[in-house]
Amino acid sequence: MKNIALPMIALAGLTAACGGSYPQPTERLASTEAAIRSAKELGAQNDPQAALHVKLADEQLQTARALMHDDKNKRADLVLQRASSDAELAVMEMRERSAKTAAEKAHENFNANQQAPLNRQPQPISPSPSTNPSSNQ
Repeated sequence: MKNIALPMIALAGLTAACGGSYPQPTERLASTEAAIRSAKELGAQNDPQAALHVKLADEQLQTARALMHDDKNKRADLVLQRASSDAELAVMEMRERSAKTAAEKAHENFNANQQAPLNRQPQPISPSPSTNPSSNQ
């Protein structure tokens, strides 16, 4: 019996040391929450593609919390990585949308400024008082 007990204790110790204690991914949880919040603040709910990515990130965040509650921290970390990617993609989509809108507005302003000189009526040139020869005398 003593011959079996010692290897069993050693095996239990190795199992606990190798795979049983993955730390909770609290930092990734916080950064994922921040990315989701940023996407929402940028108006992701108004863009169908960005809204989908935020929704997926929210769902994955809830899944990760449940996994952390069940001490499945490694799996939770992987789910949080995916949630973070979805949230960051939503943020990038909103930034792209904003940049496109700004570029379109700048292009319209440029075109309006290019057309403005062509639309003006030419003004007659009036002689200035200092160039009139009769007034100098």
